[in-house]
Amino acid sequence: MNKELKTKHINPFEKIKQVKDDNIEFWYARDLQKILSYESWDKFLNVINKAKEACNNSNQIIENHFSQTGKMVTLGSGAKREILDYQLSRYACYLIIQNADPSKEIIAKGQTYFAIQTRKQELQEFNVKTEEEKRLLLRQEMKTHNKQLADAAKDAGVIQPLDYAIFQDSGYKGLYGGLTQKDIHVKKV
Repeated sequence: MNKELKTKHINPFEKIKQVKDDNIEFWYARDLQKILSYESWDKFLNVINKAKEACNNSNQIIENHFSQTGKMVTLGSGAKREILDYQLSRYACYLIIQNADPSKEIIAKGQTYFAIQTRKQELQEFNVKTEEEKRLLLRQEMKTHNKQLADAAKDAGVIQPLDYAIFQDSGYKGLYGGLTQKDIHVKKV
């Protein structure tokens, strides 16, 4: 496969990822702004500030995830000026994506990308060795998420068991390309 074709299929979030000498990865906020289709830095800065607030509310140290930096840019006149930027951790990007405009398709792709990549990193950090350990960890996590989903459905007015079944089946269809829960079980067997 030629280099151009390989590059074409790289996730846009991977394309803008930076890696420091000590193998720590980060993203520049200005690069992320472009990928997420935010025309104005001020509007994107609002999203960053919401993400920083979420970071703080999670008892995380903001500066560990949102490292303020400057970037030299050339103006139309040819003069150079320093502008504000941030070096963002994966966690910071995840929080930004969660607080960004959900009507944009790229936001949904970003949410998926950072959720999957964060999960991969967690598994590496937990040093999960066997497939059985991974399966059990994921199963426990799914229990937690399903409980949260049930609570959200209840808050949204889905109370009757039949309504909840329809609600849950619609979720499967959305995740698995139109397959119902029953279809998925048949396919696994």
